[in-house]
Amino acid sequence: MSNSDNSGRKPVSVVAIGAGNRAGKYIHYILKNPDMARLVGIVEPNDLRRSHMASVAGLPEECCFADWHDFFATERRADAVMICTPDRMHFEQCMAAMEKGYHVLLEKPVARTPEECRAIVEGANRHGVTVSVCHVLRYHPYFEKMKEIARSGSLGKIVSVNHRASVGIDRAAHSYVRGIWRREDTSNPMILSKCCHDLDFLVWLTGSRYRKLSSFGSLRWFRAEEAPEGSAPRCISCNVEENCPFSAVNLYRTRREWIANFDVPYGKTIGEVIEEELEHGRFGRCVYHCDNTVVDHQVVAMEMENDVTVTMSMDCFTLHDNRETHICLTGGEIFGNERAIEVFHFRSGRREVFDFSHLCGKPFHAGADLRLVEDFLKAVTDPTRNVRTELEEAIESHRICFAAEKSRNEHRMV
Repeated sequence: MSNSDNSGRKPVSVVAIGAGNRAGKYIHYILKNPDMARLVGIVEPNDLRRSHMASVAGLPEECCFADWHDFFATERRADAVMICTPDRMHFEQCMAAMEKGYHVLLEKPVARTPEECRAIVEGANRHGVTVSVCHVLRYHPYFEKMKEIARSGSLGKIVSVNHRASVGIDRAAHSYVRGIWRREDTSNPMILSKCCHDLDFLVWLTGSRYRKLSSFGSLRWFRAEEAPEGSAPRCISCNVEENCPFSAVNLYRTRREWIANFDVPYGKTIGEVIEEELEHGRFGRCVYHCDNTVVDHQVVAMEMENDVTVTMSMDCFTLHDNRETHICLTGGEIFGNERAIEVFHFRSGRREVFDFSHLCGKPFHAGADLRLVEDFLKAVTDPTRNVRTELEEAIESHRICFAAEKSRNEHRMV
């Protein structure tokens, strides 16, 4: 995907740090648009993923690194890096990249503390590099349209926004109970790892920073004391597995869902990998007998600096995995569920519907991932151009997440 002309400029040389799901999407754009960019290196500790990505991109062994420290110890070898590693690694890697003079496409979340976020902003300014945050909702046609309508003035001024992030039981069990985002000490609070996207959209939509907020939530259900009688540590040997909505056997073996990131070594089949995971891996564990610490539901209520009030709820116990938004304005209201946007005009009674159902399930977040990469590459080649996810504004969502956790844990308004 590229509707742009690079105007004779040399393609941007890029090194991917991390070769998982997110990096794969961004690398897809680079490989399909050689006029815009060239992939010149891979940094990935997982041998299987590193060799696979190198093979896909046609990279020789000397362009591949298992350890990111080794990569940054070499001379600068590209214009930019894409950091798509686990959350806990973003800060150190981004600081090292900026020190070397690399422009950075940084997967969210930016960092794990307010101090780290501020240090990255200061580092970008000090070294004169572009750091673009992967807040993909800003590039999605549905969310773009919702913002366009709300900020157009045709419905007056925004008064309040109610937004719901439905995580869905499958995503919740896979990623936030069994998976890499299950623990705050090794990753982040769930509000940051999952919903900084949503909060960034709400900041972008309202055009304002937050003034004060309160937040409530807990790890209500995925705990040992809630385990059904007769449950076992692993789903494959559990007496109540057949009736459990969180069954790993049902999710991975029967439905074959959420297995895209299961590494399949040479000589093995995906079926064999699934069985090994169910028998011995972290994804075969009972959701009531994991070591997870992040919340499974949370709500944030905010007053913005422009007096707009905003509520955002994050719910794991839903069948749907989507976002719903209700915007109340002085001259009408807007409803959206990612499939369609409904607009109601108070005075005329007119109703408008904008259908986005054709984009549901489309790869690369309906092309938003690819547009995000293109925006970053254009900013790298043109120093006068700002990225849509400019760093200083992008970390406002993180500021809200940190404040929400402070409010939730200290039981007070922040």
